[in-house]
Amino acid sequence: MVQMDTICKQFGEILHGKSKVEKGVCTVSLHRAFKATVQGKPSTSVVPADVLFESLDQNGVALNLAEIAILQEEIPAFTHSLTNQGLIVSALHNHWVFTNPTIIYIHIQSVEPPLDFARKMAYSFRFLSSPPVSG
Repeated sequence: MVQMDTICKQFGEILHGKSKVEKGVCTVSLHRAFKATVQGKPSTSVVPADVLFESLDQNGVALNLAEIAILQEEIPAFTHSLTNQGLIVSALHNHWVFTNPTIIYIHIQSVEPPLDFARKMAYSFRFLSSPPVSG
């Protein structure tokens, strides 16, 4: 468990967020720093950027997953950056209707060392109009 805790802390540092380990899953919960409304009402809960890993094996390889709220106009550059680094974009869809601006959710996955995944995600965040932020 010590290795998991150490790697999880480094994972959070790379992503500039606070990490936590719960039930064998290391999660860094961030959010996008843009204003959004759903049906005309302000909402901060519709703009998450969650990055996590689990199933860390003895070789240091894990299942890495992310779900990030992105703006429609960010899709081309962000997805290009992700796929150029060998990451899998497994879904691109909306969660909510009547959002302003239009918010799309992208799901990313890989099986690799989690710190490699975190570095790739941190690099790709540069292709968003504003990087995900902590708390």
